[in-house]
Amino acid sequence: MTKTTTGDQALIKRINTAIVLEAILREEPLSRAKISEVTGLNKATVSSLVQDLIDNQLVREIGTGVSSGGRKPVMLEFISTAGYSVGIDLGVNYLRGVLTDLRGAVVAERREPLSASDPDDVFNVLRPFIRSLISEAPDSPFGVVGIGVGVPGLVDSSGSVLYAPNMNWREVPLKDALSRTFGIPVLIDNEANVGALGERTFGSGRGVSNMVYVSVGIGIGTGLILQRTLYKGSSGFSGELGHLSVEAHGKPCRCGNRGCWELYASEQALLEQARELGFPGDLDELLAAAEAGDEKVRMLLAGIGEYLGVGIANIVNIFNPDAVIIGNRMSRAQPWIEDAVGKTLEERALNFHLRGVQLLFAELGGRSAVMGAAELSIAAFFDRLKAS
Repeated sequence: MTKTTTGDQALIKRINTAIVLEAILREEPLSRAKISEVTGLNKATVSSLVQDLIDNQLVREIGTGVSSGGRKPVMLEFISTAGYSVGIDLGVNYLRGVLTDLRGAVVAERREPLSASDPDDVFNVLRPFIRSLISEAPDSPFGVVGIGVGVPGLVDSSGSVLYAPNMNWREVPLKDALSRTFGIPVLIDNEANVGALGERTFGSGRGVSNMVYVSVGIGIGTGLILQRTLYKGSSGFSGELGHLSVEAHGKPCRCGNRGCWELYASEQALLEQARELGFPGDLDELLAAAEAGDEKVRMLLAGIGEYLGVGIANIVNIFNPDAVIIGNRMSRAQPWIEDAVGKTLEERALNFHLRGVQLLFAELGGRSAVMGAAELSIAAFFDRLKAS
């Protein structure tokens, strides 16, 4: 009986500590009395748990607040520099990385091109890339708490990349490889999922309960936030809407299907169409030409926008979201695709589904996924704290 009671008391303390920490994270700065008020925990319990958090260098006192009568309350805040997180956006032809504190403030940022897609070649670039970010972390009580990585493919629960068609990856044990190298927690997820997480936490999706993030890069992926939670499906593979069929007898796709949405509405589709018209440049050059008034390039971009609108209309009809957010590299083309996307959406989506839906572009631009990857690691750290 004594052992059971002791175990129950330890569990209750962990739960209450998590409640107190969550209150501080959500509403800082606030006093012990306010924590007691918002959590329903008695003041003695709150004081004890707050002291534990102070002793563990997660919370600090920052002076006094306004008195509502009697002694001025001592205010508390979370110490965001108690640890740091690494976020990685592993793209088809680039690496982007950030080092953030535990509130997502960027301490260091890196970007590097990827010229090869073979897993061993990518690892040989990725490992020193991550190491350089970790080396930028200031001294802190918890150090670098983890590494979050977004990849353009299907990821299983063990952190292996099952299939990334635009990188020709199959069954690549990415989490295992990075965990062995760095010896700290590693989390791997689909790039569009972490992009959705980044926009929900730091960007256009703040305060949006139901949203679909459309990552438009070399391919197209989607991340679904439903009822404020990332929806991943029964096997964790939801969001592969880039492989919606938009042309019944269309071009063959690497996934094995034909007429997939990403073949007509992605950065890769734009580059292929541009080359056919004698514009061999990359996305930067095409956007510069559009900025300079090149009507042919602007027409190409409008065509991409129309096909984006076709897929987004399907998404709106299926999910009835509060918002659809266009992100990743093609979000930079907003001035030349937005009207076409909006017009096509209005023509093709059901009227009742259009009511109240917002068409947005990623506030973080091409940084949605990398910031979401950092947040993935931060959230896992807090989960570990609450369970310890």
